[in-house]
Amino acid sequence: MNLNEATMLKQPLKTTRIARNLRQRESWGERLMWAWLRDRRFTGYKFRRQHPLGPYILDFFCNGAKLDVEVDGFQHGSPEKQVNDVTRDAFLENRGIKVLRFWSSHLRQNKQVIRDKIWQTLQERAPQPVPGYCASGKVASNEN
Repeated sequence: MNLNEATMLKQPLKTTRIARNLRQRESWGERLMWAWLRDRRFTGYKFRRQHPLGPYILDFFCNGAKLDVEVDGFQHGSPEKQVNDVTRDAFLENRGIKVLRFWSSHLRQNKQVIRDKIWQTLQERAPQPVPGYCASGKVASNEN
C-alpha cells in the first residue's frame, strides 16, 4: 500500500459521523438501490453504502471494481450542485474510480436498464463469472 492509499483509508472522524448519519436518513431511491446491491446480492459484488473517501461520501462503492454508484435526487439539478458533482467526479476518476449517476426518479421505471448498466460496468472493471440465475448475462429481475 502506498502513502496515497493509506491516507485515503484513514478518514476524519467528522466524515465518518456524517456517513453514519446519512445511512440512517437515506432516501427512498437509496433504499431501493441498497436492496439491489447489499449482501453481495448483485451477482456477488460487494458494495458499501455511504462510504467516506477523502472529502466525499460515496453513495454505493464497490472497491473490487473501483465503482461508485450515485443516486441523485432533485437537488442535483441546480447548476451549483452540478459543478460540485463534476469536481467530485474528477477527484474520484483521478483515483481510478468510475462514477455512475442515476436519477432517483428513474429507478422504478427504468430498473432493468439501470441494473444492466451497473452489471456491464462491473464486468468491464472486475469481471466475474455469470451466476446461474442470470439469463444471458442480464441481472435477474426481482420486483424491488
